Amino acid sequence: MDLNLRGKTALITGASKGIGLASAECLAEEGVNVILVSRTLADLDNARQKIAARHNVNVQVHAYDLSDSRNVDKLVSEHAGIDILVNNAGAIPAGDLQSITEDRWRAAWDLKVFGYINMCRRFYAEMKSRQRGVIVNVLGVAGEKMDRTYIAGSTGNAALMAFTKALGGSAGDDKLRVVGINPGAIATDRLVTIMKTRALDRFGDAEKWEELMKPLPMGRAGTPEEIGWMVAFLASDKSAYTTGTIVTIDGGAANRGPMF
Repeated sequence: MDLNLRGKTALITGASKGIGLASAECLAEEGVNVILVSRTLADLDNARQKIAARHNVNVQVHAYDLSDSRNVDKLVSEHAGIDILVNNAGAIPAGDLQSITEDRWRAAWDLKVFGYINMCRRFYAEMKSRQRGVIVNVLGVAGEKMDRTYIAGSTGNAALMAFTKALGGSAGDDKLRVVGINPGAIATDRLVTIMKTRALDRFGDAEKWEELMKPLPMGRAGTPEEIGWMVAFLASDKSAYTTGTIVTIDGGAANRGPMF
């Protein structure tokens, strides 16, 4: 399916690896010029080389920490006129209420929760002035399936779900769209590292981490590309009547028992 995205420009945060990189690659495959943002320049350079080698699109990178709203302002000034914004930066630490200190909680939310809000605030205003643009917020299924052992993440994702629905619900009045995606267990490097640690604790062998995936729907985690293609579809005019909606991609896990 041709998504008719060729020639458009997308800015993707958290784009040097995992879901962010997969989203950038899927968009680039559709002919979208991509702007990759994350905190580590070396990882961004690797991502740029990977995409540029495969796709005939323009690839730019910025090593910015988006927990600092001044960097959000820089991005808007440098890239006014983008067609698609994909918010994906941020990994909130696991832990229950007593184990996540206030400093860790605030630092995580400054990047993901307030980072998303600030990016939306600034880019939405710019898109509104042109009456053109789509924002895709990549959130997390913990926002709908609460987990006390991931309390900062569950609470943050739930807040961003409400934010996305509230902003997206009336975005059509401004000729814009705002949508969200809730990925479940996705086989990113981060998840594999976590599973290897758990396998070492449980089996005494980190290489048995795939055994821990068997209880998941279909016996596996999702792939970053399965999220990336949904990003591309939602950003396209093939999904032109979709706004204020959260799409869950977890193989049905949110409606089952515990995943691990």
